Amino acid sequence: MEEIADKGIQVVVGLAIFAAIIGLIMLVVDRAPKSGREKIQVAAFLAPALVLLAVGLVFPALQTSYLSLTNRDGDFVGLENFAWLFTQPEALVTLRNTLIWVVLVPLLASSIGLAYAVFIDRARGEKALKALVFMPMAISFVGAGVIWRFVYAYKGAGQDQIGLLNQVLVWLGQEPRQFLLDAPANTFFLIAVMIWIQTGFAMVVLSAAIKGIPTEIVEAARLDGASAWQQFRNVTIPTIRGSLIVVVTTITIGTLKVFDIVRTMTAGQYETSVVANEMYTQAFRAGEPGRGAALALVLFLMVLPVVVYNARLLRKQKEIR
Repeated sequence: MEEIADKGIQVVVGLAIFAAIIGLIMLVVDRAPKSGREKIQVAAFLAPALVLLAVGLVFPALQTSYLSLTNRDGDFVGLENFAWLFTQPEALVTLRNTLIWVVLVPLLASSIGLAYAVFIDRARGEKALKALVFMPMAISFVGAGVIWRFVYAYKGAGQDQIGLLNQVLVWLGQEPRQFLLDAPANTFFLIAVMIWIQTGFAMVVLSAAIKGIPTEIVEAARLDGASAWQQFRNVTIPTIRGSLIVVVTTITIGTLKVFDIVRTMTAGQYETSVVANEMYTQAFRAGEPGRGAALALVLFLMVLPVVVYNARLLRKQKEIR
């Protein structure tokens, strides 16, 4: 009870301090000269946000950067953690797996989502067909991992299989397989889960973009004798290019940060680890916070170009408008 009371007092004091800061800001703005009041008002109200940003983002980033240069005892070791990351076999496997994820997931999820959106556009039962593909988006990555662990479940030969894929193999007269244990194929079976989830997102966004294509353009292409493939290549793709790039970059960022699926299904074992999972493993399981911080910086550097490209694309679209 005393602890709860202390926490309540801390909350009240914090709110009182926050209210005092807001009151001080309003007082300063009210007494400021009229000529510079607007600038002071903007600066005053942005200041708390900038402080929170510095405390919650800038300082942890600097702390992580320094931590990446130390060992488990906190001693400065320079670039030793980065040397480990790019020289040790297990770390190289992690980087290889991450690159495979980044190449395959955005490419396949976007392609399948686009193809599905084109084929069912204005088809009978379009809403129901879209709902079926979009449903995995409502499932958390952990939930999806649990579901697919059952799909890939393995029992020894001669036993009743509870995994869907292995039961199908038995029906076909084949031996059951350990889908999550056999490297490197197990990485591709994990990737399939991510594609299953992200295809619905790609389909919904691209379907909306396709419906936004002016009918006059489509009719003009038909009158000119363009085939279905020519219409898709010369009309649909150029028109929805902006939406397609947004979908690909968004899925790419999500794939680079993938953690839950790998952690739930294999815990990164059997050569399936990716950068985000290995970061957690090194920092909190292996007792190597320096290596975990180095992996975090590498992950940040991998995500940064995609974010910058997406930001530039949105800026260009605003300029066009």
